[in-house]
Amino acid sequence: MSEQNLFIIAIILGLIIVAALAFYAGRLLYQLKLQTSKQDAVRNDRIERIVESIRTISMAMQQQQCNLSEGAIRLVNLLESLPVKNVPNCEKDYPFLFELFELVKGLPTHDARKALSKTERQKQDKIREEHEARLESDILKETFDLQSFRM
Repeated sequence: MSEQNLFIIAIILGLIIVAALAFYAGRLLYQLKLQTSKQDAVRNDRIERIVESIRTISMAMQQQQCNLSEGAIRLVNLLESLPVKNVPNCEKDYPFLFELFELVKGLPTHDARKALSKTERQKQDKIREEHEARLESDILKETFDLQSFRM
């Protein structure tokens, strides 16, 4: 074989390798696009579920099916868990809800609450109810707005 034939074979082999690598890279890019698309769909579904939960809890608070403290805890946690790039400033938009959340988030619940004495539970209930009474009208206005919450 002459040098010219070896050179042509080397060029053809190089082109085959480049074409195979280009095909492989294209396949990887396509798979990445599919994966990104699936992740976006999952994120959007999660956002929809969170937004629907926010609306439902807000409505339950308006209809007094959920007490203000429990609703505040649930709503603040949902608002803060929204998986969005441009997170809205919910603390600024719903200051009374966040204020009640800050006041009651440290109170014991479930088994820890059951372990308290009856007088201690009554004392904490009184404090919680005082906070709820003071903030009730402002929180109900905020929950009215949250019933139409959108992302």
